[in-house]
Amino acid sequence: MSIFHLARRAVMAAAVATVALTGAAVAHDYKAGSLQIDHPWSRATPGGASVAAGYLVVKNTGAAPDRLISATVPFAGRVEIHEMAMKDGVMVMRPIPDGLTIPAGGSVELKPGGYHIMFMDLKSPLKEGTSVDGTLTFEKAGSVPVKFTVEGLGASGSAHPGH
Repeated sequence: MSIFHLARRAVMAAAVATVALTGAAVAHDYKAGSLQIDHPWSRATPGGASVAAGYLVVKNTGAAPDRLISATVPFAGRVEIHEMAMKDGVMVMRPIPDGLTIPAGGSVELKPGGYHIMFMDLKSPLKEGTSVDGTLTFEKAGSVPVKFTVEGLGASGSAHPGH
C-alpha cells in the first residue's frame, strides 16, 4: 500500500473519530417516566445582560399528557415558562403561569420565537462553550435535573439532531 493510501486512511479515520466525538458531546438527553427531554440549550449573554432563555424538546411517549410546571436554575433569580406569539400583528411574550402541556404521544419544542424558559435576574453572564445546571419540574414525571449547553449569541439550535 502506498504512503498516499495510508495517509488517506489516517485522515478518514481521524474525520470519523471527530464526527463521533462531536456527536457524543452535542447529544444530551434526559428521561423521566414517559418523558424524554432532548438537547437543553441556551445562548451566551453579553456582560450586563439580565435575562436569557432556555430551549429544549420534550417528547411524551406515554398514554397521558403531562405538564411542565416550573424550572429552577442557580444562575438566575427567577425562572418562568414563556410563550412568544403574534397578537394584532405584534410579537408579544407572556408567561404561562399554568405550565406547558406535553400531549400524550406528542412533543413540544421550546425554541427561539416560541415557547421557552425565561431566566431572569441573571447572577452572571452565560459563557459560550459551558453548560449550566437546571431542574425541570413536571406535574406527573416530577423533577428532572438537566444541563443547558451554552451556545453562541446568535445560535438557533439548528446544530442539534432532530431540529
